[in-house]
Amino acid sequence: MQTAVVRNQRITVDEQLPLQQQSQQAPGRESPRTILHIDTERGWRGGQRQVLWLAQSLIRSGNKCIIAARPDAPLAIRAAQLGLPVFSCSPVGELDPLAVLRLRRLIKREGVEIVHAHTAHAAGLAVACAGTAQTVITRRVDFRIRRGWFSQLKYRRAAAVIAISDAVSRVLVSSGIDESKIEVIPSGIDLNRNVQRADRNTLGALGVPENAPLVVMIAALVNHKDPLTFVSAMKEVVATVPGAHAIILGEGPLRPSLEQRISELGLADRVHMAGFREDADSILAAADAVALSSRQEGLGTVLIDALWMGKPIAATRAGGIPEIIQHEKSGLLASVENATELGHAISRLLTDEVLRSRLALGGRARAAMFSVERTAALTSLVYERVIAAACMGAKSPRVVKLSLFEKSFGKLN
Repeated sequence: MQTAVVRNQRITVDEQLPLQQQSQQAPGRESPRTILHIDTERGWRGGQRQVLWLAQSLIRSGNKCIIAARPDAPLAIRAAQLGLPVFSCSPVGELDPLAVLRLRRLIKREGVEIVHAHTAHAAGLAVACAGTAQTVITRRVDFRIRRGWFSQLKYRRAAAVIAISDAVSRVLVSSGIDESKIEVIPSGIDLNRNVQRADRNTLGALGVPENAPLVVMIAALVNHKDPLTFVSAMKEVVATVPGAHAIILGEGPLRPSLEQRISELGLADRVHMAGFREDADSILAAADAVALSSRQEGLGTVLIDALWMGKPIAATRAGGIPEIIQHEKSGLLASVENATELGHAISRLLTDEVLRSRLALGGRARAAMFSVERTAALTSLVYERVIAAACMGAKSPRVVKLSLFEKSFGKLN
């Protein structure tokens, strides 16, 4: 996988970022940057966690960050609890004129230099309210951008678009976005947090017997995550590992279909629907194997969590997943929508102790490449590049871009 693309030169995710370079300000920078992060989603998923961790890391490196979010959304609540500046933003639509006006006033009052949109809907607000600030959009899904004029316009108006994987970058290019403005920066996780393994009482309350081999999948119950294939895969697993159980963590419109499939396959006492839970990390830490059955996936940060925890993984080859999981080195990969293949991979993890140990070691080493500090450092370089290009009148953005990356990281062979 590459990250932070420099034309004709690439910093790869397999290269360690020196700590002194993670925290230093970009070359020529005279003061901290003020960044407005916009995310108006109502729920709490991987993207919202990324916004929170990114803002925290940027603040630690000397920047000022403001999070614009719905006041009753988990992102706003958690950010406020951590002492981060939060701006209440509840737009009726992407171009809600009142929301745009309030954001413009905030940008002017706080001297915001970068407006960073973290969802497609937030991107519309960002390009409408930014004014003289530079707009950056993060794209986290490997879906094609809609053909409507506004969907295309907001990405083309952005100074830079951050794709969280090569897979997302390719989809952006195929959707008509100029490759020269796309940066590939994988999401990162907090590698220093403390996660306690769920105890037997917690697992027992979910229906998992003590010492039962446990498979955990964390995913929204939506089509592109394809949880129905995971349930079918568990039918294969139970046939091979009779004592195996599975927990599915997440909510979504497919829940009724999932419950019906579980019943049809006779797995009601083996596959447990846990819904959305605050202790998802703890349950993940109790897993003997972790699975992800996506048919489309921008990156799959839950897999990075699993790598960091030393959990053996069985996942599909969807989207950016192969950029995290190296087959037979840090996990096992199966074909998309192939329940038999995924079930076989999960069964191998549960029955082969030597394989589990080998993948756990490889996974922990792999996880070290996906720190949120690295993500923040590379994102800061994008901010510096677009601001420098704006100061030069955007006459030669590629030259500016190459210069900034070379000064910060040195030339790459």
